Order: sequence, then C-alpha cells, then structure tokens
Amino acid sequence: MTVQTAPARETTTLPAVHRGGRATVLGLTGTAVVLLAMAALPYLVATGVTAQLVKLCYLVALASMWNLLTGYAGMMSMGQQAFIGLGAYLLFVVNDHGLNVYTGTFVVSALVALIAWPLSYLAFRLRGGYFAVGTWVIAEVVRLIVVRFDSLGAASGRSLSDVTADPVLRRAYTYWLALAVMAAAVLGTYAVLRSRLGLGLQAIRDDDTAAGSLGVNVTRGKRIIYVAAAGGCAAAGAVICVNSLGVASPTQIFGVQYSALMVFMVVIGGIGTVEGPVVGAVAYFLLDKYFAQSGVWYLVVVGAAAIVVSLYLPRGLWGTLAHRTGFAVFPVRHTVRPAQGP
Repeated sequence: MTVQTAPARETTTLPAVHRGGRATVLGLTGTAVVLLAMAALPYLVATGVTAQLVKLCYLVALASMWNLLTGYAGMMSMGQQAFIGLGAYLLFVVNDHGLNVYTGTFVVSALVALIAWPLSYLAFRLRGGYFAVGTWVIAEVVRLIVVRFDSLGAASGRSLSDVTADPVLRRAYTYWLALAVMAAAVLGTYAVLRSRLGLGLQAIRDDDTAAGSLGVNVTRGKRIIYVAAAGGCAAAGAVICVNSLGVASPTQIFGVQYSALMVFMVVIGGIGTVEGPVVGAVAYFLLDKYFAQSGVWYLVVVGAAAIVVSLYLPRGLWGTLAHRTGFAVFPVRHTVRPAQGP
C-alpha cells in the first residue's frame, strides 16, 4: 500500500520595507551630540550669547511647524500666528494659577492643540488659497477675542507676574526651554515623517484625491498635522513670551509677520525637507543679526536674498544640496529590499 503525500506548498517571502539604516543612526547620533553641546553653552559662554540663541531656537521651531503643514501636508496656512499668540496669552493664565512658566509652556502647548482641533473643522471647509485666507481670518478672530479680557491686558499687552528672580538663572532656564522646544519640533517632525502617517502625508501633498483613492485617510492625516503644528507654534509663542517677560501688545504677538517669516525661512532653506527649515532659520537669524540696524537696507537685503534663492535655487539652500548630492542628515526615504529565498 502506497501513501501519497500532498506536495509542499511554496512559501513566498514578500519584500521588506526598511525605514532605518546607517544614515539614520548617524544623523540621530550627530543631532544628539549637537544638542548636548548646545545644552552646555550656559556653562561655557556669556549669557548674552545664549540670549541671542533663544531667538534662533524658536525660529527653527516655527519654521519646522510651517514646513510640516505646507511642505508635507500641503496646507498653505497664513494664520499660525493665532496659535503663537494663544501660546503666549495662555501662559499668563497658567502662570497666574501658580504654574511656573517653564512647565507651563508644555501645558500651554497641549491646551492650544486641543483648541486647534475644533478650529480645524472650520478651516478644512476651505481649500487652496481660500484655506490660506481662512486661517488668517481665524487668527484675527482669535486676537479680537483675546483683547476682550482685561485680565490679559486687553489691547495693551501684559507682563509675566511670576518668573525666576535671578536674571542669570532666568536666562539659562529660558535658553534650555527654547532648546527643548526646538529639539521637540525638529525630532518630532522627523518621527512623524518616518511613520506610516508621514508616508501618507507625502501622498496627500502630491495629490490628495489620488491618495484618498488608495486608502489614505486624507482628512484625518491633515487634522493630526494641523493640531500638532498648532501645539508646536504655541510652545514657540510661550518661549517668545518668557524671553520678553511678557507681550508688548496683541497686535505684535498675533501679527501676520510671523507667518511671512515662516514662509521666508522655509523657502530659503528648502521646503519639504527636515533640514531646510533649520538652514533657513539660521540664514534669517544671521541676516537679522547683522542687518537689522541698517534701516531700509535690512528689508532690501532680505528681499534680495528671497529673490535670488527663488530664481536660482528654487529648491532652497538645503534642498538644492540634497538634490545634487543625495545627502541628508535626517533621511526619510523608505528602502525596499528584495525578498531572500529560503
């Protein structure tokens, strides 16, 4: 009697998608070294140096948030100043209730993210240029609501009531706070882009209709990024408030110049790259540092820089470098490796 055995089924091994690698490890290691070196600066340099770097830190955070919105999610927002202002003014509220400004910055960031969630339902009813104008209108409405509260200084601004008394410690703490916000903005952006959500965002940016037809939840992805960017801008706004020990006026902190500044930094550095906003923020920081006291020539230099980059380096400074060399500090590409046989 012979026993017949069923033929063995052939197993098919699917290709593997890898999001990590040596470049990722090197990039994160180098970033950690730079951040640790920057964290040690209050012990090594004069307080005037760290005071100037506070501005650079919140500029990088703002540019990274706008790049996340526009460069990856395809949302052209001109109203991020709404969340910058809310971050500054809610810091007054939590500070008045006994929470120190350093911990309060992260509490405020979470609160503004919660506020941004229902606001997104209003903003997402608009598309394209209407979305950009709509976000600016939302920012103006938020400003008009804030100035109605006398406890927040109404239309005349306000000062923080409870901060570190020692000026040296205050500057050091403010610098570390700004550094933490900057690191969270850059590394958070990188973490999002390395995730499944980030892959969907890039599809949404290229063509949201096609992305939706392929199964990407377009509205959910955009809403998550809108809320996250609002929280990041609120943290930067709180840092601005702590650094200035208050707000000069609602018109200043809710000014559309912040959106214009974010656009400039991202375009100069390279939209759609993690490193581009950092490079753009550094470029603007240096222009502001050396030409801000030059009167009208300051605007001429900034405008000329924007024109030159737009005409001859449309990908931005870092974007052009990355395109020509393939180099990236924060690589976000997904590598498909062929399946290996049994």
